[in-house]
Amino acid sequence: MIVPLPAVESPRIYLAGPEVFLPDAETVLARKKAICARLGLIGVCPLLDAPTPAAQERGERAFAIAAANEALIRSCVAILANLTPFRGASADAGTVYELGFARGLGLGLYAYTNDPRDYAARVLDDPDQMDIEDFGLSDNLMLEGGIAAAGGVFVRATAAAEDPFRELGVFETCARAASRRLVPAILAPR
Repeated sequence: MIVPLPAVESPRIYLAGPEVFLPDAETVLARKKAICARLGLIGVCPLLDAPTPAAQERGERAFAIAAANEALIRSCVAILANLTPFRGASADAGTVYELGFARGLGLGLYAYTNDPRDYAARVLDDPDQMDIEDFGLSDNLMLEGGIAAAGGVFVRATAAAEDPFRELGVFETCARAASRRLVPAILAPR
């Protein structure tokens, strides 16, 4: 008698990053999800898996989006966050929150940046007369420190294209690292 193997579901991983603000966000996010699928992961993300609610008032709508994104994160085993600097020297504040939220939930942490420069080097481009955190890290020490403490992976590399939010080579490298750790051997891509 042949005993069937139990069904094993691919791990769900939350895709965090400022790509949601791109005019072609759905296209870029769909490409990220396709990369995850090839690697045996189920990538989930705002806009595609937690659509923007059609709330009446702006404040209600904003809080509904936040609640939907938190629920989506809770449905995952890990987060893969784009920490490429966004609108300044640091990562997107919403992405940073989501990474911290995932850390608090005990999820796996994976992150990448398409800008390999140290945080201090980026800040020195526009000094404000305050001390600069200079530990040779990509961003605030709490980000890389939390990823390291959780046993996660942080990939720091230069994107191949001029558009770091549409270039997905570094994202794919990070997703491969997540796949190696999260995807059971019977589901691993060959």
